Amino acid sequence: MPVPIFFRQSLACSQSSALLSCLRGVQSGGSRGLQSCVRDVQSEGLRGLHSQTQQLLFRKIPPCFHTQTRGAKRKKGGWNQEEEWRTRNKTVLTYIAAAGVGMIGMSYAAVPLYRLYCQASGLGGTAVAGHDTEQVETMKPVKDRIIKITFNADTHASMQWNFRPQQSEIYVVPGETALAFYKARNPTDKPVIGISTYNVVPFDAGQYFNKIQCFCFEEQRLNPHEEVDMPVFFYIDPEFDEDPRMARVDTITLSYTFFEAKEGQKLPLPGYS
Repeated sequence: MPVPIFFRQSLACSQSSALLSCLRGVQSGGSRGLQSCVRDVQSEGLRGLHSQTQQLLFRKIPPCFHTQTRGAKRKKGGWNQEEEWRTRNKTVLTYIAAAGVGMIGMSYAAVPLYRLYCQASGLGGTAVAGHDTEQVETMKPVKDRIIKITFNADTHASMQWNFRPQQSEIYVVPGETALAFYKARNPTDKPVIGISTYNVVPFDAGQYFNKIQCFCFEEQRLNPHEEVDMPVFFYIDPEFDEDPRMARVDTITLSYTFFEAKEGQKLPLPGYS
């Protein structure tokens, strides 16, 4: 096994001194002096090796003050970073909670808002609700464009009313008001409250179908065996004749569906019933 350099130097020095004294002993003592010399050299070498090993193993290591200081600084920085992450997490959770509440609110408001939008724009075959009084008074009928309006009536499976249109069809021209009637009867022995939805077919014609007066989306209470007439006052916007998509449309169907009004009852969206 090779001996390290610093061991070799120490051994060389101790063995040199032992060798000089040994030579002197040989000159004076003969063979006995030679044997004694060899033993002294070997003994001196072992003592030197042992001494160097002890110094190497028991040498003191100075304390690492700088390392401890850096560790303390890192620990303090770790605390600051942890607090920063906690603050960020709280902010993110606040945003998520606010978004969740907003989505729940929008889900409740979506149906009535969509229904209002359909009534205002005629989307999905919904007849436009309301009217411009000035437009009704000043609009000019398009006499050469005759449109057939047909009427349809339905009831939900749970609705016990008898509901039907009083006329199957009428003929109108764009820019001219018209009046139609539906009839509803409660054949049961208890009061029943009903509410209706409507749509127009074809769907694209819904934006031109304007209702001045109707009974849609309003609760109607009928007492036992009571029968009522329900009017629908409407007109077709004169711009119907200018729309290229309506060029081949000569028949429009107005359809109503009655549901029994119950707490928690959700009516289908217009145009998608």
